[in-house]
Amino acid sequence: MIGFEVQAREGEARAGSMRTGRGVVETPVFMPVGTQATVKAMTPEELEGLGARILLANTYHLHLRPGEETIRRLGGLHRFMHWDGPLLTDSGGFQVVSLSGLNRVSEEGVAFRSHLDGTRLFLSPEGAVEIQRALGADIFMCLDRPLPATAAEGELSEALALTSRWAARCKAAHDRQDGPQKGALFGITQGGTSEVLRRRSSEEIVALDFDGYALGGLSLGESTAAIHETVALSAPLLPAERPRYLMGMGEPEDLLAAIGAGMDLFDCVLPTRNARNGSLYTRHGKLSIKQARYREDPAPLDEGCPCPACRHYSRAYLRHLYVAGEILSMRLNTWHNLHFYLELMRQARQAIVEGRFAPFAAQFLETYRSGQGS
Repeated sequence: MIGFEVQAREGEARAGSMRTGRGVVETPVFMPVGTQATVKAMTPEELEGLGARILLANTYHLHLRPGEETIRRLGGLHRFMHWDGPLLTDSGGFQVVSLSGLNRVSEEGVAFRSHLDGTRLFLSPEGAVEIQRALGADIFMCLDRPLPATAAEGELSEALALTSRWAARCKAAHDRQDGPQKGALFGITQGGTSEVLRRRSSEEIVALDFDGYALGGLSLGESTAAIHETVALSAPLLPAERPRYLMGMGEPEDLLAAIGAGMDLFDCVLPTRNARNGSLYTRHGKLSIKQARYREDPAPLDEGCPCPACRHYSRAYLRHLYVAGEILSMRLNTWHNLHFYLELMRQARQAIVEGRFAPFAAQFLETYRSGQGS
């Protein structure tokens, strides 16, 4: 179980405190993505030093390799990856979309063909809960059925209904568990960008009484405006006394819009993936370090940023590392991008506490969109 308390509000935006068995997580919070029990290019000690308080790992990928029973025998996921803070595990529902050519969805669950070696496997709602229990996560996610933005409303309605039925099965399986590895269970709403479907999904999922709630099925091809509208509509439909999690998003503009709508938890691969591709976040927008104009640029990546990449190295050196394909490039770039995201969350929370979130967000976006860093 987890506890959650809203400590300050400004409009719909909220600063909260989520209490877990492994410590308190202040919200809004960004969760670095550690799909394979590692945040690429970073050690747990470095993540903690950056201010990360909760990480995300993936049920599907860890089930395939090295397997949840192996992790259980080795003391659980926290010990396995040397992370003492809270862990949230995604259920594998996203892989229903990302690996759509390798799976078949039925009422019973999802039949996959492993993307690694073609091995057949089956993931049921109950199985997803049991895998997450074996991993020893602090927060489990229900198995859900997301669909891309191109899906017809009828398909979205069917996927929503299936998600609700699976959620009830996940809840029943979770309720049968006991002991220290039970963890908290979050339900996930679906419905694309349809107001009618989002309201229906929220009613059905909230009725099951989960420990927290997530908005799923977004960032799958929708326009930015449609996503922001859907989040603004959906967030108030979720219980105010429980944590609210926006899954798989997004750019800094998306995070600020979602915080303003009342969401609390966020994850996204963008800061780490973009870092490996040489796309770096600065106060003045994204900067592509691979560009030739930085070949002899002695300036730091982002003036005033205290991360190691900005304190000790020039843009010219960071470009050299990237062009040369050096491993240090991925490390420094990732360090910086994660610092940027975590610092944005810290500043947003402080602004809510001080009752100045709206002007803070407006000023941040004005500077960020100025494009001087691109």
